Amino acid sequence: MKTSLEKSAFLASPMKLIRNRNFWLILVFFAVFSVLHYAELIGISGTLYPSFHFGLTRHALDRMLFLLPIIYSSFTFRLKGGLITSFAALAVMLPRAVFISPAPTDALLETGGVLAIGILASWGIWTRATERDKTEAALAKLQSAHEILQHYVRSARENEKRQTILNTISTLLGESLELEKTLEKAIRMVSELMEVEVAVIFSLDEENQKLKLVAHEGVSDEFARAVDGQKIGEGFYGEVAKTCQPMVVENASHDPRLTLPEVKKMRIQVQLIVPMVLRDQIRGVLCVAMRRPRQFSLEDMELLTAIGAQIATAMENARLYEKDRLAAQRLAMSERNYRQLFENANDAIWVHDLQGNITTANEAAGKLAGYSVEEMKKMNVRKLLPDESLNLAGQIKHKLLEKEPVEQPYEQHLLRKDGTEATLKLTTSLVTENGKPTGFQHIARDVTEERRMQDGLRYYLSQITKVQEEERKRIARELHDDTSQVLYALSRQADNFARNNAQLAPNTAAFLKELRQKLNNTLEGIRRFTQELRPPMLDDLGLLAALRWQVNDLEKQPGIEADLTVSGIERRFSAEVELIIFRIVQEALRNVAKHAQASRVEVTIEFDEGKTKVSICDNGKGFDLGGSLADLPRAGKLGLAGMEERVRLLYGGMRIESEPSKGTSVMIEVPI
Repeated sequence: MKTSLEKSAFLASPMKLIRNRNFWLILVFFAVFSVLHYAELIGISGTLYPSFHFGLTRHALDRMLFLLPIIYSSFTFRLKGGLITSFAALAVMLPRAVFISPAPTDALLETGGVLAIGILASWGIWTRATERDKTEAALAKLQSAHEILQHYVRSARENEKRQTILNTISTLLGESLELEKTLEKAIRMVSELMEVEVAVIFSLDEENQKLKLVAHEGVSDEFARAVDGQKIGEGFYGEVAKTCQPMVVENASHDPRLTLPEVKKMRIQVQLIVPMVLRDQIRGVLCVAMRRPRQFSLEDMELLTAIGAQIATAMENARLYEKDRLAAQRLAMSERNYRQLFENANDAIWVHDLQGNITTANEAAGKLAGYSVEEMKKMNVRKLLPDESLNLAGQIKHKLLEKEPVEQPYEQHLLRKDGTEATLKLTTSLVTENGKPTGFQHIARDVTEERRMQDGLRYYLSQITKVQEEERKRIARELHDDTSQVLYALSRQADNFARNNAQLAPNTAAFLKELRQKLNNTLEGIRRFTQELRPPMLDDLGLLAALRWQVNDLEKQPGIEADLTVSGIERRFSAEVELIIFRIVQEALRNVAKHAQASRVEVTIEFDEGKTKVSICDNGKGFDLGGSLADLPRAGKLGLAGMEERVRLLYGGMRIESEPSKGTSVMIEVPI
C-alpha cells in the first residue's frame, strides 16, 4: 500500500494522475452526481421543475451523494484529494443553493454540511491512513530489524561454530606433538569448518625444495600420490609455495596449468590455496576445494590463512620436538657410552670441583691411588699431591681458568695410599656448566715404570756417550801426541835430506818433494780429525766458539754458504750439555756436507728462559721423512737416530721437517 507521501507525489504528476483508473472513476461519479443535481435544468426527460427525487421535494439527497466521491477520493488520494473533491462539490452545489433553490437558507446549510462532513471525513481518513502508514512503516522497520537480527544471529552462530572448531583445531595442534595423528584430525576439522569436500596439507621439504603431502581428506590415493612431491613453482600448490600468496582457482578441472590426469579425475571445480607461513618463511601449503561451484570470500581466505599459520606452528613445534627428542636420545646414549668408557677405562679418570673436592672417579683411579672409589669421593685432591706437585697443579688451574694455552699431557706426581710416589702423564680439562667453570677433569696414565726404564736407558746412554767421548779424547790425544809428532818429524827429515843433498837426481828430488807434501797433507788431516774428535776450544771457550768454528769450517767447502745466528742472552752450560748440543749440530752439518747438496745453511741458537732452541736449516735436495723418529734406525738414517738419542739425554725434543727438493730443517728444544 502506498503511503500518503507517495500519493501526494502521485498527484503532483499529471501523467500518472491521468493513467490512474481511480481518478477517472471519481471523475465519473462526480459528473453523474453533478448531472443529477441539475437534471431538470439541462433538459433530462422526466424531470420538471420543481423535480422530485426519490419522493423528496428538495435536492438534499443529491448533495449527500457528493460525499461518495469525496470519501473515495480521500481513501484514494488522501487529504489533498479529499479537499479538492470537497471544494469541487461545493462549487457544483453552491449555484443551485443560492440561485435556484426555493429554500436558499436550507440549501446553503445542507451544502455547508456536506462540505464540513467531506472535510472532516477527509481529515479523519487521512489521519487514520497516516497512523496506519506509520504503523506499517514501524512494522516494516521492525521486520527489517528482525531480519537483520536473524542474519546476525545466524552469523554469530556460524562464527561461534567456526570459532569452536578453530579453537578445537588450535587446541588439538597445541596439545599433541605426534604430528601425523594430529594432522589427520585437523584436516577433518578444516573440512567441517570451511564446509568443503576436499582438503589437503603439504609440508615443505627445504632440502629438496619439494612439497610433501602430509594429510588429505576427500581425495583418492591416486590423487595423493600424484600431487605428493611437487617442486616449488610447479602446479597450483608449487606456485603458491613460491609466491607465498593465496590463490583461488575457479573451474580447476579445465585450467591449463593442471596436467596431472589423476587430479583431473577428481573433477574439482574450485580451490582455495593458501601458504602456511611462520616467521616470514614458507613452511607448506593448505588447500580446500569443492567439486561443485562455490564462491570463496575474503573472510574464507583470511580464516584459512590463520588455520595454515597454526598448522605451520604445530609442524615446527613437532619438528623441534623430534629434533630435541633425537638429541636427547643421542645425549643419553653418549652419556651411557661415556659412563662405560669412564668406568672401564684403563687410564685413571677423576673429577674435582674448584676447591679440589673429588666428585667422581673410576676404578682405574682408585687402583692407581690405592683407595676405593667411595674413599676417593670423600677426599680432597691436595691429599694426593706432594708439595712440588701442588705448585704445578696451581699453575695449570690458573692457566685453564684464564684460557691460556697449556702443554698437555704434562708430567705430575701422585702420592699413593701406601706412601709411595707415582709418576703420571696427566691431561687436565676445565669442566663448565652453562658457560661457568665448575671443576676439572683429569685423565692420568701411570708412567712410573716407564720413567724408571727411560731414566735407566738415559743413564746407560749417557754412560756410553761419556765412554765414547773419553775414547774420542784418548784417540785425539794419541793422534796429537804420537802420530802427529812422528809425521811431523818425518816431514822435517825429508825436508832436511833434500836440502843437504843438492846433487840428487831429479827423479829422487821430485819423489822427496811429493813425499813431504803427502806427509804435510796427512798431518793436516790428522789435526782436523783430532779437532772433530774433541775440539779443544769446546773445553776452553765454550759451545758458541766451537759452533762458530764448525760453521766456518763448513763454509770453507766450495759452493756452501753457512751462517750462525744467536738470539737471547748467551750463557754457558755444563761441559756434558755443551758437548751433547755440539755433537747434535756437528752431525747435522756433517749430513748437510755429505748428502744435502745444499748451497746455504743457517744455524740458529735461541736462549729462552728455561729452554734453549737450536735449528739447522738448509736449502738442499731434502728427502722423504717417512714415519716417525722411531723408524729412523730401520730406515738406515743412523746419524739422525743418534741425534734424537742425544736430545733425549737432555730431556728435550727433536723435530725434523723435510720434503724432496724443499730442503731440510732440524729443530731441537731442550729444557736448559
